[in-house]
Amino acid sequence: MLIISTSGVLGRYISLSPPVTIFFRTLVASVLFFVFLKLRKQSLKLENWADVGKVLLAGVFLCLHWVTYFYSLRLSNVAIGLLSLFTYPVITAFLEPIILKTGFRKLHLALGVLVLTGVYFLTPDIDFENSYFIAVLFGMVSAVFYSLRNIIMKPKIQKYNGSVLMLYQIATVCVCLIPAAFIADLPQVIGQWKPLLVLAILTTCIGHTLFLMSFRNFSITTASIMSSIQPVYGILLGILFLEEIPGTETIIGGTLIISAVVIESLFSFKRAA
Repeated sequence: MLIISTSGVLGRYISLSPPVTIFFRTLVASVLFFVFLKLRKQSLKLENWADVGKVLLAGVFLCLHWVTYFYSLRLSNVAIGLLSLFTYPVITAFLEPIILKTGFRKLHLALGVLVLTGVYFLTPDIDFENSYFIAVLFGMVSAVFYSLRNIIMKPKIQKYNGSVLMLYQIATVCVCLIPAAFIADLPQVIGQWKPLLVLAILTTCIGHTLFLMSFRNFSITTASIMSSIQPVYGILLGILFLEEIPGTETIIGGTLIISAVVIESLFSFKRAA
């Protein structure tokens, strides 16, 4: 979670458009993943076409998640972008029972209300000309796509290596964003090569693989809940490197959202025990 939380600061720091940023991020990461897996002599084969289709669909959802999340960051700040994205644990709690046919708990209705109240504090003005309001919408749309991607990948992580699954997904993202390469300003891209490389290696290759591997030991909902510390890490990094100090309403909204995932976390661990 600490590693993945660097995406907020890097997403704000890199001045390229989100599709261009993510294209080069995944281009570099795809090459690194491929070399890494070949050096380890890891098989890249998936057992059947059904698995291939689901992994590629997860890649499309990952692409939509990253693009919308980075637009959320560009339109606001690290705190707003991360906190609006972190509605995804509760969204996952609603979607997982529907998609994976698991049990639904009434507690999630109350937590959903708590999260929506937190979102209200993030954007008190419902105005489509307000960049923060648009940023929160992008963040919540990103949360839905992230939830769908995680749910689809849950059964697959039991069968395949996490790095192999990430390779297929980020390669899919890269292919989807090829048109962005034609609108990229190459000198500007070269000028941003250092943060792009950190984003590709640290955040994408290392962080997301570790998070995906955690699905072997936890339900998607529980893994999502445990990641609730990520906004805290991200906001602290934003304060440290970008001097972005969140306002009072952002802190209140964030506290409500994180409280919801912490409550769910406590109930999940209590049930597991």
